[in-house]
Amino acid sequence: MTENAQQQPPAPDTELPTQYAPADVEGPLYERWVERGYFEADEKSDKPSYTVVIPPPNVTGSLHLGHAFEHTLIDALTRRKRMQGFETLWQPGMDHAGIATQNVVERELGKEGKSRHDLGREAFVERVWQWKAESGGQISGQMRRLGDGVAWSRERFTMDEGLSQAVQTIFKRLYDDELIYRAERIINWCPRCLTAISDIEVEYQDDDGELVSMTYGEGDETIVVATTRAETMLGDTAVAVHPEDERYKHLVGKLIRLPLTDRSIPVVADEHVDPEFGTGAVKVTPAHDPNDFEIGQRHNLPSITVMDEHAVITAHGPFQGLDRLEARSAIVAALRAEGRIVAEKRPYVHSVGHCSRCKTTIEPRLSMQWWVKVGPLAKAAGDAVREGKVKIHPQEMEKRYFDWVDNLHDWCISRQLWWGHRIPVWYGPEGEVVCVGPDEQPPTGEGWHQDTDVLDTWFSSGLWPFSTLGWPEQTESLAKFYPNSVLVTGYDILFFWVARMMMFGLYAMDGTPPFHTIALHGMVRDQFGKKMSKSFGNAVNPLDWMDKYGSDALRFTLARGANPGVDVPIGEDWVQGSRNFANKIWNATRFALMNGATVDGPLPDPSAMSATDRWILSRLNSVIAEVDAFYDDFQFAKLSDALFHFAWDEVFDWYVELSKTTFQAGGEAAEVSKRVLGEVLDVTLKLLHPVVPFVTETLWTTLTGGESVVIAEWPKAVSVPGADAPGGFRDAAAEREIESLQSVITEVRRFRADQGLQPGQRVPARLTLDGTALAPHEAAIRQLLRLQPEGESFTATATLPVAGAEVALDLSGTIDVAAERKRLAKDLAAAEKEKAQATAKLGNEAFLAKAPDQVVDKIRGRLAKADEDIARIQAQLDRLPQA
Repeated sequence: MTENAQQQPPAPDTELPTQYAPADVEGPLYERWVERGYFEADEKSDKPSYTVVIPPPNVTGSLHLGHAFEHTLIDALTRRKRMQGFETLWQPGMDHAGIATQNVVERELGKEGKSRHDLGREAFVERVWQWKAESGGQISGQMRRLGDGVAWSRERFTMDEGLSQAVQTIFKRLYDDELIYRAERIINWCPRCLTAISDIEVEYQDDDGELVSMTYGEGDETIVVATTRAETMLGDTAVAVHPEDERYKHLVGKLIRLPLTDRSIPVVADEHVDPEFGTGAVKVTPAHDPNDFEIGQRHNLPSITVMDEHAVITAHGPFQGLDRLEARSAIVAALRAEGRIVAEKRPYVHSVGHCSRCKTTIEPRLSMQWWVKVGPLAKAAGDAVREGKVKIHPQEMEKRYFDWVDNLHDWCISRQLWWGHRIPVWYGPEGEVVCVGPDEQPPTGEGWHQDTDVLDTWFSSGLWPFSTLGWPEQTESLAKFYPNSVLVTGYDILFFWVARMMMFGLYAMDGTPPFHTIALHGMVRDQFGKKMSKSFGNAVNPLDWMDKYGSDALRFTLARGANPGVDVPIGEDWVQGSRNFANKIWNATRFALMNGATVDGPLPDPSAMSATDRWILSRLNSVIAEVDAFYDDFQFAKLSDALFHFAWDEVFDWYVELSKTTFQAGGEAAEVSKRVLGEVLDVTLKLLHPVVPFVTETLWTTLTGGESVVIAEWPKAVSVPGADAPGGFRDAAAEREIESLQSVITEVRRFRADQGLQPGQRVPARLTLDGTALAPHEAAIRQLLRLQPEGESFTATATLPVAGAEVALDLSGTIDVAAERKRLAKDLAAAEKEKAQATAKLGNEAFLAKAPDQVVDKIRGRLAKADEDIARIQAQLDRLPQA
């Protein structure tokens, strides 16, 4: 903590403005937190550590709802741990985002009529650094808007000097251990970005294409194959059939003519072929299809590349120089002219991969690339979870994790870009290959040159949990904060980022995994459960909602929808509802302050408390235990819901309302309730703080005079003098008593509403409370229900027995009993008719045999609703006097 943080804050205002204005509060509060060093972490501290890394957003990115959601969850966890006394580090930083950033800067150059090749590699990279300094990283400011409690002094960038050293170090170690190698394999190639891209950078969508069936060979040695990529047939080097397929056994091992070329290709038998699919024969193009490449390897087939990096045909003949799509049409036309087309299906909808950056259709391509041999690394990553070193939450996600790491293919780590970590390998004039570590000098002299490729962005982000702490140096930060306590991230990158961090962490840190727990969350969707997208017209800028409703409102909405591993629907009306909750907290605390609520001194003895006081303290301790259990299980939705209902329903709607009578009466009872109310608000605001930090900071410092709720102690069970117990003060009798009181008030309110009475309309009433626990609460019951004394002319026109008590109301001057009976009788008849119709349908065997299940379920629901309506209306009629 900085020296500033030790200074005593100015005395807080004793009054709050009449309305909460988030825009006036949030910015200055956040800057005060940062200036005082509340979010910084001290590696020299003797406190237990709690570490979480931010999933590093792209330097090109801006805050979207997915970020806001994830950051809210991490911030809630770290704020609570900080209050619990942990040395808490939330590690911030950004990813250099190789392809995305290079594309951005290339577009800027394009506006000047230039390309990166006009600048050359060194000048282009310098231009990217310049762009980062001027325009990159705007998301950092937006994270401040959201309230992210990150240690800004430790912010890292995957291309900064320390992390670059970590990248070069682990590359060298993996290379020396023969876990990195160079080989020619099939990769995902983007003809627009001109680079290999990872699986996660490929987006699949259903496209309209064509399925063309054509004949290879001549006469009795003719075979039919089908393809959606006719242009690749120029690179076919075999036709494959299943070994047990009787239709083609006579052809296996023979050569057949490949149309439009001067070549003959063999028919091979391979178990990969599904004899039930299509004709049971497939064309094999090893240089342009990953499955075909594997077949080619098994049968020693040549790999013929027929397209260049721009997806332009390079094969000799009339198709040379054509774009792949132009060539597709030309080749089909040429085959048709030879009479070889036996079927054409258009449109043929099929899944096609596209580059996530530029949306260009991906081209599988044989290419010389650098690879990580993932076998031993992936095994270690799987074993760490199997052996319980790392827990995945929710546990049902473990299967998906194992399905991935247990079947992981070698990882292509080279990218044909200029922006990124350049591969630290030099080639010599005599074919020498030298991998250079960070402390080694690269070879020099004529003919030596460095590999031109850079590393996949996921390579450097896979080191994030330990590279950000100073590795490969054995720093104090690394010793204090590694391994991380928990990784909070989306299930969508479980395979791509999480698995890589597991592999690298276990490898680099001598078998110590990078984190103890992986807490997976779902994706944010719109209120109808649909994926948010600009093309769908349902994408939302979270900054707009924060401007309109405040950051707390957005955070609370996101947290309240966060069930582990499940997608989160969100709509603007829900954010508005959370804004109303923030206002409710504000208004209730303002009322408490105006009525003298205090945190000074110990709590009174239970004997001096009313049942209402004892009830709310007992309930408070239950909620503390619930919230702690939900946090430990990453149940953000449940803990938010528990706090919402406790704060709004029990504290604000019941305890505050019930206390008004006590405050008005004054005396010792009022002083006791003021202290109890102060305690309840103090604890409730602390419990709420991790999720809604801004409004709770303002209210808590005003209520308590404390420096900041950020560094306040997390609530433990509240104890009361002379009534200590495990889990704090509990009073089951008081809870039952107030539940009875709530039942009376709720039932009478419902009856009043059913009779059409206005909420403020006063009604004469006689309360029979003798012999019940409700006797001390008569004044509160009358005040909350607007019940005036019965008077001499009182006539009980309706009597409600509730919770052992009896409330008799005189409605003669407030409603027309005859008209009300007539209205209710009409409603009862309608409900009975609905019941009769539903019953008849459900009793009709012929109808039940034909009707869809959902229709039958709907009718059963109508019957249940009719029964409820009949019971409710009949009860209302029974309570009314005879007209």
